[in-house]
Amino acid sequence: MITQMNVRGLLFDPYNNAYIVILRDEQNSDMLPIWVGKSEASAISFALESIAPPRPMTHDLMKAILDNIDAKVLSAVVTDLKDNTYFAKIHLWYGDSEYSIDSRPSDAIALALRAEAPIFTTEEVLRKQNSEELERWLENLKPEDFGKSET
Repeated sequence: MITQMNVRGLLFDPYNNAYIVILRDEQNSDMLPIWVGKSEASAISFALESIAPPRPMTHDLMKAILDNIDAKVLSAVVTDLKDNTYFAKIHLWYGDSEYSIDSRPSDAIALALRAEAPIFTTEEVLRKQNSEELERWLENLKPEDFGKSET
């Protein structure tokens, strides 16, 4: 079973010197934090804020290529979590067939946002990430620990 998620914001994690993409389900009952690098966070941030850079970023280029060949991004799906690493797939429609392409979650999210395609995760991923360690880490966070956040 899959759950539709929305990007609720980007936070800076000073403990890991990384950014966190916050995905929440539509009822705000499930949250999926995904740690990403600075360039991936920038790509997602640009899409969230509808910023068009003077030259296309990689995900803008990917979308332009897909648009030019009449391919459509159907969805991005966070499919697995193994050893603290998330995995994803981008689902495309081209011609009369659907294609599933392995991706990093950050790339899948950045492309899905540009294509206005839905983002999903599996129930298994939500179960795996709901560890006690993550819960304790989230409970100990203070607002001043993070940079800009969208809610």
